[in-house]
Amino acid sequence: MASSVAHTSFSMIPLFVGFLVVASSLGPVISSPLMSGSGHRQMRNHTFKHANEVQKLRRINAYLKKINKPAVKTIQSPDGDIIDCVLSHLQPAFDHPELRGQKPLDPPARPKRHNSTEANSENLQLWKASGEFCPDGTVPIRRTTEKDILRASSVRRYGRRRRRHVRRDSTGSGHEHAIVSVNGDQYYGAKASLNVWAPHVTNENEFSLSQIWIISGSFGNDLNTIEAGWQVSPELYGDNYPRFFTYWTTDAYQATGCYNLLCSGFVQTNSKIAIGAAISPMSSYNGRQFDIDIMVWKDPKHGHWWLEFGSGLLVGYWPAFLFSHLRNHANMIQFGGEIVNTRSSGFHTSTQMGSGHFAEEGFGKAAYFRNLQAVDWDNNLLPLTNLRLLADHSNCYDIRQGTNSVWGTYFYYGGPGRNVKCP
Repeated sequence: MASSVAHTSFSMIPLFVGFLVVASSLGPVISSPLMSGSGHRQMRNHTFKHANEVQKLRRINAYLKKINKPAVKTIQSPDGDIIDCVLSHLQPAFDHPELRGQKPLDPPARPKRHNSTEANSENLQLWKASGEFCPDGTVPIRRTTEKDILRASSVRRYGRRRRRHVRRDSTGSGHEHAIVSVNGDQYYGAKASLNVWAPHVTNENEFSLSQIWIISGSFGNDLNTIEAGWQVSPELYGDNYPRFFTYWTTDAYQATGCYNLLCSGFVQTNSKIAIGAAISPMSSYNGRQFDIDIMVWKDPKHGHWWLEFGSGLLVGYWPAFLFSHLRNHANMIQFGGEIVNTRSSGFHTSTQMGSGHFAEEGFGKAAYFRNLQAVDWDNNLLPLTNLRLLADHSNCYDIRQGTNSVWGTYFYYGGPGRNVKCP
């Protein structure tokens, strides 16, 4: 539920110059037909490059044709997005061999002690500002463009996270975290409220996100994760808006999984929420704070993992067959922030996490998660205890946990990145 909270070697230069002098004095000789090998090479290189570009554009167009499904209705969003209303049984998920010819499932039983109020969470995305909506029987899908794919390193890598070391205590992967985690038990879901910001991201190859991780397997090549939250990713979306997103992988981000609906996997069932679309409103420093509820839980009957956004809006589900370890249960849950630090300028990035301010600044200034809960084997939502805190670069981004009767278990987290203590 989105809520408004009242609280506030040697040099080659001489040799090269010498060559230029000789070349200029022999201009007519070098340009004669007898000496035109370099021209032929340049022509071959140009032709080869042109052929590569044509082949790349063909791959891009083939992908766009595959991922962008026919629309019953198209909606233009104020932020430049195009939202296609696609018949639910034609969405990308149903390209999967195990889903082909099927239709989305009916909603499962929600975890006990969970109140569903169906409030105004469907209005918390910019594309809804026009008052347009997708008809029943369709799902809103953010259209993928040629520009989107050209920002990625390749067509194959578009919509996927770069391979990396996935241990949360890794200091060499470029991924930095401020998180709380719980493990040592069997988990069947998690829920939290997290407030939404628009952190500055320094360059296109970095991102900043806040999310829930549902994890099973080891932190080797068999890692299974389900992830949902908000992120700022200029490479993926072409702007700096915070966007509602999902991710999944069953092999530690190697070959399986993707963001949002950019591969066959997640099945969307909701006509009011567009995964990958910008969230609005956002929190402001020393101003009003807005948060969203996110819950992921395993349907006891069919075993699929369902996603709820806002106040009672079921977005859809990850089919159980996508996973290995997560077919059964999770063995770890994590909540918090993550950024990518490419050190593109030779020092630590200035990409912000959360609000861009440290946890110690507290309410209205630092980003937070509140009401952390887990789903047990009997489909009960229970408060979380015995949490482990981790800020792997605490001079750049940190975290502080607390508990009270209104927010339950909560934490503040984030930071500015590069500063005097984070060079």
